[in-house]
Amino acid sequence: MKFSEYVQYDGLGLAHLIARREVSAAELLRVAIDRTEKTHKKLNAVIIRMDEIAQTRAKQTLTGPFAGVPFLTKDLFQDYSGVLNTNGNKALKKANHRPSVHAEITQRWLNSGVVIFGRTNTPEFGIKGITEPEAWGASRNPWNIKHTPGGSSGGSAAAVAAGIVPIAGANDGGGSIRIPAACCGLFGLKPSRGRTPWGPLVTEQMHGAAMNHVVSRTVRDSAAMLDATLGDEIGSLYRLAKPVRSYLEETGRDPKPLRIAFSTRSPIGTPVDPEAIKAVEKTVKLLESLGHHVEEAEPEIDGLEAAQNFLAIWFGNAAVTVDAVKKQTGIGNEGFELDTLGSAAFGRAMPASEYAQAYVNANKCARKLAEFHQKYDLWLTPTMAMPPARVGEVRLSMIEKVAAKVLIAGHLARPALELGLAQKMAVDNLKWVPFTQIANITGVPAMSVPLHVTSKGLPMGVQFIAPMGEEGLLFQLAGQLERAQPWQLVAPFMGL
Repeated sequence: MKFSEYVQYDGLGLAHLIARREVSAAELLRVAIDRTEKTHKKLNAVIIRMDEIAQTRAKQTLTGPFAGVPFLTKDLFQDYSGVLNTNGNKALKKANHRPSVHAEITQRWLNSGVVIFGRTNTPEFGIKGITEPEAWGASRNPWNIKHTPGGSSGGSAAAVAAGIVPIAGANDGGGSIRIPAACCGLFGLKPSRGRTPWGPLVTEQMHGAAMNHVVSRTVRDSAAMLDATLGDEIGSLYRLAKPVRSYLEETGRDPKPLRIAFSTRSPIGTPVDPEAIKAVEKTVKLLESLGHHVEEAEPEIDGLEAAQNFLAIWFGNAAVTVDAVKKQTGIGNEGFELDTLGSAAFGRAMPASEYAQAYVNANKCARKLAEFHQKYDLWLTPTMAMPPARVGEVRLSMIEKVAAKVLIAGHLARPALELGLAQKMAVDNLKWVPFTQIANITGVPAMSVPLHVTSKGLPMGVQFIAPMGEEGLLFQLAGQLERAQPWQLVAPFMGL
């Protein structure tokens, strides 16, 4: 099969060809590997290769909805037994960290029949909305390689948008599925808290704010993969009701006329680019043409306070993560990026009472959002406040770097917190992506749909936030939107 033929199909389409014996899994794998090699220097999307493991698997008799389809996992928690896993971190890379067991999500992907042949680039521990780790270097956007593919699932999104694979592993703790999907013109859904597994090492991440799933070119691939991976595991803290119908079936069912609220105001009071506003306004018109009632409204949530609560939880988890990796590898501060060390320092300086208060406040946000969803079926916002940034544009300023080094070396994190430095850094970094964290701290499902391209030719997604457990409703609407306004399935390769 030629690459030009390969990219005409999504994952389910390729699996269908294999089932009909029109092509073999080994042949598809060769196309995917060849595409990886041809794009690597420009995109840097796939940073750990598993060619031999994949070639052996492709010769086996595979079963499942994606039997024989090439697939990539993200280099963040989605462990594959015996394969290097760095979480985008220099210390783990230097220590040659290789897990001894598959992550539960990886095992479920394997059960779906995919052929995993590599791991994709991610920022260190997934803490940024860009993918530029010091451990591996920056990934770039296939739509324009001067720009970021987003983060933290940026390597996966770049790989899918470039046609390497039709679907790839991702996870989302603050927007890390939806942001790169928006940057790369893809579909990305973050499932409800507890919908997909985190085992066997832990039962959840960040109180369930972070969830595993995929980025994909088509809605139906995302739905079918969620069908394949959803459900409890040993030690599950949340046991959600099973969907009434398969999510794949939902993608073909038009939803009833919905009441949809929309807003374009940044929750943290920062500017919103006209292109982001235009993306929402265009979507409003499309929704109305499909028979939905749309009006401007937003929940009674203090967005800045919610962002600060999110970051308090984030900082606390960063401290635990850095300390654990230092203990595991024996490597000191030189094994971590400055941003990560700064976040960990803030986390250590935070009293337990402040962390607990942030968790309580997050639950209050969940209640407010649930009350809002009593009136509106969905809430529509931009996915990002601005178009995809240029590579290297989102980074600490020189002053912030000096300040971070001082607070880390001098144990001044607590005074810095009291002076509001953490909040300032938070606003500076979240101004690009202020809309996504609400769904994480409240645990509800949300999706980014690629319904807009800027005047400069860069994708911008719009986000829909649903009530807890309503992935089926999101898939219904996503399928309807995909039929009404089909999007480009692969990036306009920019010479790749």
